[in-house]
Amino acid sequence: MSIRPIKSIVQSQPTIEGAGVKLRRAFGFGKTSEFDPFLLLDDFRNDHPEDYLAGFPWHPHRGIETITYVLSGTVQHGDSLGNRGSLGSGDVQWMTAGSGILHQEMPRGDERGRMHGFQLWANLPQSLKMTDPRYQDILGKDIPEVVDDDGTRVRVVAGSFWGKTGPVEGIAAEPRYLDVWVPPGVRKTFPVESSRHAFAYVFEGSGSFRDASTPRGVLTERVGEGGSDTLVRDDTGNRSLILFDSGDEITVRAGDQGIRFLLVSGRPLEEPVAWAGPIVMNTEAELRKAYAELPDGTFIKHP
Repeated sequence: MSIRPIKSIVQSQPTIEGAGVKLRRAFGFGKTSEFDPFLLLDDFRNDHPEDYLAGFPWHPHRGIETITYVLSGTVQHGDSLGNRGSLGSGDVQWMTAGSGILHQEMPRGDERGRMHGFQLWANLPQSLKMTDPRYQDILGKDIPEVVDDDGTRVRVVAGSFWGKTGPVEGIAAEPRYLDVWVPPGVRKTFPVESSRHAFAYVFEGSGSFRDASTPRGVLTERVGEGGSDTLVRDDTGNRSLILFDSGDEITVRAGDQGIRFLLVSGRPLEEPVAWAGPIVMNTEAELRKAYAELPDGTFIKHP
């Protein structure tokens, strides 16, 4: 067994999407080959309704899958195929856009005004770019959770882990999508197949992800006396993205408050990517064709 070294640790960056939703982007809309088959990860946790209520009005998708995981609040959704629904705390929606769909997502906070969740984009291989759109709406109660003897908890959204298999199925990249909690002070090792790209995204607590050499933390800004900023290397904490190199396991030691993170891995497609906004194809010609179909009414292939 070999521990995966850490390629990079960065913090997600503030951005605005939809009709003015303030969120944090862990990666996306740039060089994403190291995350292949994943394209983008957005962290839309927000405690202020004015920063998210405008939502994500009608917009197209083609050639990808969008995975929405809600922690707090709800997301009302609808699409051009007539589907309507609501995602609540703990729920997951795995939408295969395939040949094309128009949809909207409108977040609503919980009783305290909190809207917390994530959206991950996964690429589709060329052979499935124009497949029929479909949904896999998963209730939180149907996502298996495994608890180890040391108190470590893992929710298995997709893939197999510790004898449990997540409810999401039939995904080309055979992804493993885990929500992991490690108790304070516990050092834990998790298997990750060597043929997969893998990353972790921390959203509660902190800890040290250890590679074959030294533990590494994330560079963060602290305001010192007189308002001066200094860079310090802390334990990897909230909103930190860890990209792993090759190997077949990752190790983390939780800090004083424990650590909770998404651990995501998938088999790389290793195909060319032509990408503009919410449409991802293999060639620029396919991309131009998709955008030309939007105004002439031929974008939706399966009304």
